[in-house]
Amino acid sequence: MVGTPTIRPVKRKPYTSDLTDAQWAKIERHISAAKPGGRPREQSPRELLNGICYLVRAGCDWRMLPHDLPAWQTVYWYFRRWMDDGTFERIHTALHLDLRVLAGREPEPSVAIVDSQTVKTTEKGGSPATTPARK
Repeated sequence: MVGTPTIRPVKRKPYTSDLTDAQWAKIERHISAAKPGGRPREQSPRELLNGICYLVRAGCDWRMLPHDLPAWQTVYWYFRRWMDDGTFERIHTALHLDLRVLAGREPEPSVAIVDSQTVKTTEKGGSPATTPARK
């Protein structure tokens, strides 16, 4: 992108939860750019996602993110923003379509099955033991 400041990659020992280059290449286009006129991003979107992936993999609290990842407050702010603006939904949809194609199927399903079950209840709206007797 023209005019976008270059964010230097952070040099650190990778975690097993970090995104690989191939994984990042598939989802990079779905991450929204920094807002124009706003403060430039200081953290790489990939590092922010690595923080979120670490949290999910480790099952830890936000405050327990390692210090070599971005600050937990920053990771949490972007997590909430990306949840609210649909970024994670777009990533999920794109990866789901890619997975269907890799499985030799059409990207979009052609058939949907809807199943429902009706359960009968008592006519009074409760069990006879809890319904007061009518006289």
